[in-house]
Order: sequence, then C-alpha cells, then structure tokens
Amino acid sequence: MCLVSPGLESTTSSSGVKGNCSGAESSGLQGSGPRSHGSQLLADVDKSPADGLYVLAEASSRRTGSWEIQDEELQRFCSRVTKLLQEAPGPATVDALQRLFLIVSSTKYPRRLEKACVDLLQTTLCLPTSPEQLQVLCAAILREMSPFNDLTLSCDHTQNTRQLSLVASVLLAQGDRNGEIRQVSQRIFKILENRQPEGPSVRPLLPVLSKVIGLAPGILVEDQTNLLSKRLVDWLRYASIQQGLPYSGGFFSTPRTRQPGPITEVDGAVASDFFTVLSTGQHFTEDQWVNMQAFSMLRKWLLHSGPEDPGSPDADDKSELEGSMLSVLSAASTASRLLPPRERLREVAFEYCQRLLEQSNRRALRKGDSDLQKACLVEAVLVLDVLCRQDPSFLYRTLSCLKPLHRRLGEDPGSERALVPLAQFFLNHGEAAAMDAEAIYAQLLGSLPSERFHSPTLAFEVIHFCTHNLALFDPHFLSLLRLSFPNLFKFLAWNSPPLTAEFVVLLPALVDAGTAVEMLHALLDLPCLTAALDLQLRSTQTPSERPLWDVSLRVPSCLEAFQDPQFQGLFRHLLRTKASGSTERLTPLHQVLKPMASCARVAQCVEAIPVLLQAFFSAVTQTADGPLINQLALLLLERSDSLYPVPQYEARVHRVLSSQLLVLCKLKPSLVVELSRELLEFVGSVSSIRSRASMFTCVVWAIGEYLSVTCDKRCTAEQINKFFEALEALLFEVTQSRPSADLPCCPPELVTALMTTLTKLASRSQDLIPRVSLFLSKMRTLAQNPATSSMHSEEDTESIRIRATELLTLLKMPSVAQFVFTPTVGVCQPRYHQDTNVALPLALRTVSRLVEKEAGLLPG
Repeated sequence: MCLVSPGLESTTSSSGVKGNCSGAESSGLQGSGPRSHGSQLLADVDKSPADGLYVLAEASSRRTGSWEIQDEELQRFCSRVTKLLQEAPGPATVDALQRLFLIVSSTKYPRRLEKACVDLLQTTLCLPTSPEQLQVLCAAILREMSPFNDLTLSCDHTQNTRQLSLVASVLLAQGDRNGEIRQVSQRIFKILENRQPEGPSVRPLLPVLSKVIGLAPGILVEDQTNLLSKRLVDWLRYASIQQGLPYSGGFFSTPRTRQPGPITEVDGAVASDFFTVLSTGQHFTEDQWVNMQAFSMLRKWLLHSGPEDPGSPDADDKSELEGSMLSVLSAASTASRLLPPRERLREVAFEYCQRLLEQSNRRALRKGDSDLQKACLVEAVLVLDVLCRQDPSFLYRTLSCLKPLHRRLGEDPGSERALVPLAQFFLNHGEAAAMDAEAIYAQLLGSLPSERFHSPTLAFEVIHFCTHNLALFDPHFLSLLRLSFPNLFKFLAWNSPPLTAEFVVLLPALVDAGTAVEMLHALLDLPCLTAALDLQLRSTQTPSERPLWDVSLRVPSCLEAFQDPQFQGLFRHLLRTKASGSTERLTPLHQVLKPMASCARVAQCVEAIPVLLQAFFSAVTQTADGPLINQLALLLLERSDSLYPVPQYEARVHRVLSSQLLVLCKLKPSLVVELSRELLEFVGSVSSIRSRASMFTCVVWAIGEYLSVTCDKRCTAEQINKFFEALEALLFEVTQSRPSADLPCCPPELVTALMTTLTKLASRSQDLIPRVSLFLSKMRTLAQNPATSSMHSEEDTESIRIRATELLTLLKMPSVAQFVFTPTVGVCQPRYHQDTNVALPLALRTVSRLVEKEAGLLPG
C-alpha cells in the first residue's frame, strides 16, 4: 500500500509540475507562421496564459520535426531563464520554469543546458528563502536532466525537511555515481536521531527513505536499522488520538478556537484505541500524518529488516512450538518493551494490523472511507503474512483474526481484493497451521472470476497469484486450477491485452491430456466468450454498476438471443465455470453474435489468440501421446471452418493452425495414414479453399510428405491412388475452371503444393507417372496462357511454370524421383547436406545433365 507522499504532493500540486498542464498554460502554441511549435513555445514567454490542455494535446500530437526546438533557441531561452532567476521571483519566473520543464521532459534524449542556468537552478533549490513552487520546479528540471556532471548539490546542511526531500530526489536520480545514496541516508538518519518535539517534521523524508531502501537495501548499518525500527514503533503506536487544530487565518477566522475533538472511527463512533490510517477526523496532527506515512512503508521495511532466510534452522525450531502452551506464553511475553527493536516493531505491526481488521468490520458512513477500508484490509493481510513468515509465533494469533475475515468476504460486496492475499497467506502457512483452505481456493477460482471478471485489478491479481505460486501448488490445487480454466479464461477474454503474457506462463500448468481438447476449443472461442460476457453484463447489471464498454454499439438482437431459451444451452456452455469434459459446436452462436464482432474489446481479444495458441501447442506437444495427437489434428481440421467471424481473425488463426498441423505430423508421421478418411473429406471441400488457403496448402504438403511406407508400414498403393485422384480432381478444378463466387481464384502456393504432392505420390506408385506427367505438361502450357496470366501475377505464373518444368524433369528418371521425394532416413542426416560428394544437389545436377543429354539425342 502506498499513500501519497508529501513530497509527491508538492510535485503535483504546488509546483504546477502536474502540469506540464499548468506549467505550460501560457505556452501560446496557437501562433501561426512558418516557425516551429517549439520556437513558438519559447517566444511566447511573456504572453498571457493560454489553455494548458491545448498545450498537452499539441505536445502529444506533435512528435515530429514541428515540435523540435533547436539548440540555439534553447540556449537563448536558458539565458532568459537565467536572467529571471537572478531577479525577484514572480509569475514570469514560474511560467518560464514550467516551460523549461516541459521542454526537457518531452525529449527522448537528455538536454544540455547552460552551466550558468544549471547552477542557478541548484542555487534556487537550496536557497531557504526561495518560494516552494520555484524549488519544486527546479528539482523537477534537475531530475529530468539527471544524471549530469555539473551537480554541486549537497544535503549536508539542509535543515528544512521539505527542501531536503527535493534535494534528495535530485541526488538519488544521479544513480549513486558518487555515493549520493549513502549521503542522503546519513542525512535523513541524522534528522531522525533528533527527538525534540519542536524539531523538523519527518513526514517529507519518509518517501525518500523508502526510495533509499529500494535502491540500496544493504546500505543501512545495524544502528540505523534499529533506529528506524524504534521510530516506526513510536509513529505507529503512539500518535495522538485528538484531532488537529484547523488552519487559522482568513477573513472569517475568529480569535476563539474550539478545542479539538477526539478521533472517530469510520462509523462515527469515538475511537477507543490507538490511531490508525482508518481513524477519521476533520483535521489531523503532524504525528497522525506520519502514522499514515509509516504504515505505507511498513511492509517494505519489514521485508528489508527481517531475517535473511525465514526458513533458517532457528525459524524451524521456533515453529515446532506453534500450537503449544509455550507458544502462547511466548506470544504474551513479547508485549514487553524489553524486546529488541526489530521484534518490538513486529509486535506493534501485528497490533496495528489487528486493529485495522477490527476497524474494517465497521460500517463506513462515507464511500471514500469504505474504499479505504478495503485497501487497508488487503495491506493488513499482506503485512500479517510477512510477520508470520519471519516469526512463526504470530501464526496462531493471526489465524484467529483471519478465520472470520473469510466468512465476511463472501458477504461484503467489494471486498474481494482481500481474497487474493488471504489465499496467499493460507498457501504459505496452511500446512503449518493444519488449515484446510479449500473454501478460499474455491471462491478464488469459482465465484470471483464469474462475478468480477470485469475488474482489471482483480483479474491481474488472481492470475498473478496463480503464475507466481506455480511451484508451491500441491497436486490437489493444480487439479482444481485445471478444472477451473473456463472461469479463468473469462479474465483473459475481458482483459486480454494486459493478461496475455501472464497466460502464456500459466497455460503449460493448465494443459493436460484431460483438458487439452476442451481448452483448444475454448481458446478458439475466446472472442465469442468476450461477446457473451459483454451481453451478460448488459442484461444483468444496473446502469450505475456497469463497467465501461462501447456504448455506441447497439445490439438489441444479441440481447434477445442471449435470453432466448433456444440458445441458452449454448450460452451456458460458453459461460461455464468448470471444465465439463465435453465440447459443443457453437456455430449457431457465431451467427447470433455477429453484430458484436465490431466491438473493440472483441477486436483486442482477437489480437491475443495467435500468441496463446502458440503457447498452448508448445505445452501440449511436450507430453501428447498418439491418441491425443489424433484428436488435436482432427480438431484443427474441423475448427478451421468454424470460427467467430471477426475481421482478420480467420487468417491469423489459420496461419497458426496450419503450422501446428505440420508439427503434429512431424511428431507422429503415421498421422496421415490413420486420418486418411478425414483428410480426403477435407481436400474434397473445394468451396472453402479461399478462406482456408493456408490450411489446404499445409494439408496437401503433409499428404505428400508422410503418405508413404517409410512413415507408416500400413500405407497401401490403394490409399496412395485414392489421395492422388482426390488431389488431381482438386488441382483440375482450381486451375481449369473460371474463378467464381463458388470457386474463387486459387492461391499459387496451393497450386505448386498440389503439383509437388501429386509428383511425390506418383514416384511411390509409378503407374501414376504418365498421368501426372501429362497433367504437369498441361500446367506448364497453361501457365503461358494469357487467360491464366490474368488470374495470377506474372511472378506467380512464372513460379508455377518453373515448378512444373522441374517436376517433369525429375519424373523422366523415376528411380531418382523416388530418391528425391521419398528419401531414406540416412538421406535426412546432416552429412547429406554438408558433404559435397553425397549431397542431394549433386544428385539433382547429375539427373539434369542426363536428362538434357537424352533430350539432345532425340530427333526434332
């Protein structure tokens, strides 16, 4: 959990750096003439403010030369900024700095400014009397230019903590080139050592300190670690329970001020325990703000300062006492203040999280407080998980808090996000606590994806939980995960762009022999699922609860079909929550949902399918056996003509399916013989050639490559003849008939593949050689026909002619053709393609010479 830091507040509000908007409000980019927009930006420094949103629109849309600022122009502008920084600060100085920040932050390469300008920026930043807005702008510009060599900043003598946080942000942006991280951390800890109540506020320094911990975890020494642990204990446990005083001043202020009231709970009751981030009030004191800031960095600090190896022997010995009376006595004794700083911080952190869990049970009066309750609930469970990993003596006390939490999560809408860290907790500690987390996992993989698939945050967290913990899942959970893949696919269908990479990692764990066929169907139907989920939301949720969708899409016919009993069985199958072990042909739904094909979310889903199919096949081919390979190959043939009609979807999917069919054939060369009947039916469907050209080409190639006795002893001359006749008829139809709506123009790749396959089959059944030779001669003549040239490009026609000539040449020597087209296993070895004495090209050249010589001896 990360609350907004004071330093960030300054950067985004008081400085105007939030604007590049407010910073460029007087940019005046609307000028005309031949000058570039960058020149106009610099020239209009003294003009009246214009619309800052227009500036950002221009800046984002002008990423070409028209937005460039030449070095000479920039240097002139820097001189202007230098002059303004030497004068009394005013609106012109602020405006110029905002423009300079916009310039240096919107370029891909670092901008080099004049040394005098850089020095004045540093001087203004470090000057105690400089207005805060100027300091924030100077720091922002220097950060954008980092790292650079002219830095003279030092935080050793800076007393104001807000100013120190800005200086430190610039130093940390240097990347620790000269020990800046150590310099910053030492200065911050020197201020933390000051316990005077009137001392400087540490609130602006905590985000910087958190950044230091992230950049260089090992830089803190033991004394510094203990000091920060002590301070965190004080900030978390001993903040005031009285509200702060309202800000005085203003026309309506009076000398009388009411005494501040007590801090209240989110339900309006007076707080009866210590202050937390969920305590409410009209105004907060400084120590209360620090309390909130401390909680936002607590988990990060616990992870840094905890034991290096939570699974060390000491931790294991300690865990043996869990559940015993010794554990209870130990837990009671830890409340003593005599504990070392780190152990004391863990105890206070546990009390703080315990209090947050209690506060989250209260009914909030305001929606903002209710949302904060849910966020704090998530963070509290995460912190408790860290505590139990570092010190197992917390485990049983934590379980007593979390057991009722799970029951409440099922009843309180909107608190589902806490389910993921709760599942993580029981995954980490369920075995030690002898807890059955079946109900939690069932809710995580069951009702949560079904009801909240449209929440992008939940979708990412659930899928990340699955991918991040794959190594920790036991066989039972993996089985539950595989059965729940239709539910998880709802997250993918609705949030495909951000979740595609996560599912590429997750798919190998979901695929097994029992789910592979059903999962492939589900992947191919994923865009259809996206459309169905859209209809489900439109038909069930009230307008105030609906997530964002394309409101311009009006689909009354689809909504009627969604509620029509005729289609409800198919929709139920599509929206099922668990693997059913059966498949349904969803072709009727493809037509019903056709108006949804133009939906933007469906189009996004389509983009992810090829990547997901590649990941699926990469996983399934590692373990697939013979029967499963047969099932997958049949599915590829069947589904190639049964896809949801989204623009470009069929072409993209066919490219993947055709390549994977060849992979399956390579894995199991006997596949063509075993599926000969289905393949003959496939190549006989001439009308779908144009829509499935890539599939036809690969099927035809596979027939020629694997329909031989070498690949399967069961291959017979009768089978070869059947395939030859079917492919011969197909080639005749696609080349001799005029293109029409029923028989469109055949792609040249398929024509050449058909000719090659027919030649291969003829070389294995030599009675067919005269027929194929005659056909190839016709094809060579046909390729030179002007009518054919109009059907194909000149290059394609030439390719067909050359292929026909090559194949005819080979068939003149049948034994050599068989050697070339049906090589033995030895010929496939690498030496046949490396050794010039036995290489296949040598054999082909020899055949060519013999054929040419024979042709030269023939008369006329």
